[in-house]
Amino acid sequence: MQEIIKGCINKDRNSQYLLYKEFYSYGMAICRRYGMSDDDAADILNEGFLKIFTNIHKYDPDRPFKSWLGRIITNTAIDHYRLNLKFSDHVDIVDYEQLGSNAVVYDHLAYNDLLKLVQELSPAYRTVFNLFAIDGYSHEEIAEMLNISVGTSKSNLFKARQKLQDKLNHTNGSGSHPPLLEIRIQYGS
Repeated sequence: MQEIIKGCINKDRNSQYLLYKEFYSYGMAICRRYGMSDDDAADILNEGFLKIFTNIHKYDPDRPFKSWLGRIITNTAIDHYRLNLKFSDHVDIVDYEQLGSNAVVYDHLAYNDLLKLVQELSPAYRTVFNLFAIDGYSHEEIAEMLNISVGTSKSNLFKARQKLQDKLNHTNGSGSHPPLLEIRIQYGS
């Protein structure tokens, strides 16, 4: 991998192609969570790789490359979100309290099914949900990244969970599932 990275630093097209090919699936998985469609995700991914190739000389070889690449792609998705959204459907909740501690993720719900439900959320809800539940950012970090208040971050997460719960109940044809209050998803590489 270090040879490919060195080639990318030297702007070698073959090395860039090999790096893109190696991390396409990983990057696309991140982008699909943030994008409204696969086409939107592909646009984010390509923009992310452009930033990667432009800034690869800043990569610290003492750190995991995959994490560095993933952070750039996630930040590109956030930038995409900022450019394409006016925060129109958020409400600031000052006295919000976290309800519950652990969520129930239904065994029969496949990752792609959950991804589809998340993609149906509004951009504001989807972005905060992804940053908090999947990428593990705190509300304070999300607020800073998206230039919103901590209360807005919490509100959007709360509403995203409510909408996902409603969609799950609708999909399964019943309202008998426990509430989807807290969800943190771990995904493999």
